[in-house]
Amino acid sequence: MTLSIREVKTNGIAQYGPAILESSKSEIHSKVYEQNRHRVYSLAFWMTDHELAAEQLMTQTFCRAFASSQEPTADEIDRALISELREYISLGPLTLDCAPSDRVLSVRRNTMRVDLERAVVQLPNTERMIFLMHDVERYDHTRIASLLKISLQSSIEGLHQARLRMRELLAK
Repeated sequence: MTLSIREVKTNGIAQYGPAILESSKSEIHSKVYEQNRHRVYSLAFWMTDHELAAEQLMTQTFCRAFASSQEPTADEIDRALISELREYISLGPLTLDCAPSDRVLSVRRNTMRVDLERAVVQLPNTERMIFLMHDVERYDHTRIASLLKISLQSSIEGLHQARLRMRELLAK
């Protein structure tokens, strides 16, 4: 909403002040939303494997984030997403315990994208989240451990187990 100098002088800023503040807040929300929506939707989709559920999680995540801060940071939005995901699925201790490979599994030759996608969604929830945050979104292990409330060693181990399980699934 833009106002001319004459309108402000004639009608007073008190009349237009709330509209200007609301417009400015809306711009901030739009900016924060645009900067983070792709990452939030992507993580929500891979964790739910369902478009509508991912959309709903994304909406709830931003509602939670904006309720706690007028201009939430990426970290605050990630924490809101993890909170929403914890209500939707279980995120907690690591569950995979893949044995070390005794042979080289060849997964590079004819791996199709659909096979890779199916393998990702077959990972247990916590290991999948660690894999997505580290290998897809490029979070470091310290940030992952902090967001998921696990130890740094568990984050590293979870990623290793997720990669081993992905190789097993893709080699079949």
